[in-house]
Amino acid sequence: MATIQDVARKAGVSAATVSRVLSAPERVAEPTRARVHAAVASLGYTPNLAAKTLRTLRTEKILVTVPDISNPFFSQVIRGVEEAASAAGYAVLLGDTRHEEAREEQYASMLRRREADGLIFLGHRLPATLAEMVAALGPRTPIVNGCEFSPELGVSSAHIDNERAAADAMEHLYDLGHVRVGVITGPLVSPISRDRLAGVAAAAARHGRTADLAIATGDFSIETGADQAGALLDQPTRPTALFCFSDEMAMGALDALRRRGLACPADVSLVGFDDIRFARYLDPPLTTVSQPTAQIGHEVVRLLLDILSGRPDVTRNVTLPHDLVVRASTAAPRQGRG
Repeated sequence: MATIQDVARKAGVSAATVSRVLSAPERVAEPTRARVHAAVASLGYTPNLAAKTLRTLRTEKILVTVPDISNPFFSQVIRGVEEAASAAGYAVLLGDTRHEEAREEQYASMLRRREADGLIFLGHRLPATLAEMVAALGPRTPIVNGCEFSPELGVSSAHIDNERAAADAMEHLYDLGHVRVGVITGPLVSPISRDRLAGVAAAAARHGRTADLAIATGDFSIETGADQAGALLDQPTRPTALFCFSDEMAMGALDALRRRGLACPADVSLVGFDDIRFARYLDPPLTTVSQPTAQIGHEVVRLLLDILSGRPDVTRNVTLPHDLVVRASTAAPRQGRG
């Protein structure tokens, strides 16, 4: 295989000049560039990218970890990440941690070994090895969180105001006249689940309906949505509305309604969260909280690139706007049911 020295000899220049032509051509005169490119083509020379990486300590790769690759919400965020990273000249490495700490540590070790320039994680947990990096480097640590928000992690993040978003969903149901509302949360180890539940509680308290709440815990999946909705619907005093902390759980809740011969929204109104691309095509189309998934993806990349460029000296937590999208799955309760 040809070396950079071979190219230099054939072109009649130094190896440093060859390197400049390949990395910063604007700094070299056109006749010299032409000779070097001709020598490269003649010899079939390919730059040693591994050696370049060792010299620059840059891989031009970003690692993104996601807790559940099968969740369509994350696929929309990842698309936004890839768009922004590609525009900046970075490739994206994707890791599915499946909510497992061992897998999270496995991907964390890739950053420690400098197999990627930075890490974006879309879960709520920071592996111990990365927590050590954050403690040592502070805001300069090339780690950014997306979707979740926990100030205790000490890293920059992009997310919506989950507490306010959940309160908006509950206000919609109360404005329609619902009194008994069933709520299916995500796992309460997650900050977004706790924040959304806080929004639910605040809205219920404002309307004097705290005692009328029925709360069940899911894991954001269709299966737990069906199971927990079934449990709520089988209570002696059935809720007239269900609020699920993910659209997938709302899809499961629709199945539970139909299995019991109940119509949505005639018998039970239904609200989801995320506005995944399937939500508008359900029967009925789903009322849900819309998150700006592509914008979240773009924003976490921007935050990470700022860290890699050495610009920030503090962590930055960016709150992006959400929107309550009202569709046909919610309506006023039948008279007398409330």
